[in-house]
Amino acid sequence: MVKDNTSRFSNRVEDYVKYRPGYPVEIINFLQSKFGLSPDKIIADIGAGTGISAELFLNSGYEVFAVEPNTEMREKAIELLGHLPAFHAVDGTAENTKLETDSIDAVVAGQAFHWFDRDAARAEFSRILKPKGLVVLIWNERKTTSAFEVAYDELIIKHGKDYVKVDHRNIDEIKIGEFYAPESFSYHLFQNKQVFDFYGLQGRLFSSSYMPARGENGYEAMVTDLKQLFEDYKEDNSIAINYDTKVYIGKV
Repeated sequence: MVKDNTSRFSNRVEDYVKYRPGYPVEIINFLQSKFGLSPDKIIADIGAGTGISAELFLNSGYEVFAVEPNTEMREKAIELLGHLPAFHAVDGTAENTKLETDSIDAVVAGQAFHWFDRDAARAEFSRILKPKGLVVLIWNERKTTSAFEVAYDELIIKHGKDYVKVDHRNIDEIKIGEFYAPESFSYHLFQNKQVFDFYGLQGRLFSSSYMPARGENGYEAMVTDLKQLFEDYKEDNSIAINYDTKVYIGKV
């Protein structure tokens, strides 16, 4: 992971836990049926954050090593998941996981791949994976199809500090292909959704590292615009955010 990015979420942990979307359980069913990733396999969740993707696999019976460099997020993952014997928190990065060579059946990166030094991460994943091990890249990509979704994205662009630079939409299939090369990869799409009242929508916005945090310049103006946006588009006092959950699976 790029060093300067490891502390980006330190002051957003609670919002991250409460308001970030999870991942569809259908992903697990797909990996089991199409790629033989049975629950006896060992998972390394790289850039595990507060454990959103780790929990998906733990709930399906996998042993998970959650590698996360940010202290606050790693400690929150331990708080939430540490009671599970199959959960192991590791203070490491994508480029230096601190995991043993040939010890992992599948590397998973949920909403984290765009932070990695891809060449160094690829070499590290190759080292820790068992022969024929998989690399599974997952992220939720907000749709921008409805009028609300377009307006919400415009609000983020207006108030975000470096959203355009760090948006994971910048990771296209050419870069994915370069990461897996010379091996091939497969792409699969799942649908995901969150429904919020205003305070939930506010928490979802605040969970993003590129938005002004409480007390920072631009925070109050952002909240004012968000309140107006919610009033303009709410239905039954709620707003839906829809996602394409993108999954890339291959070997390195």
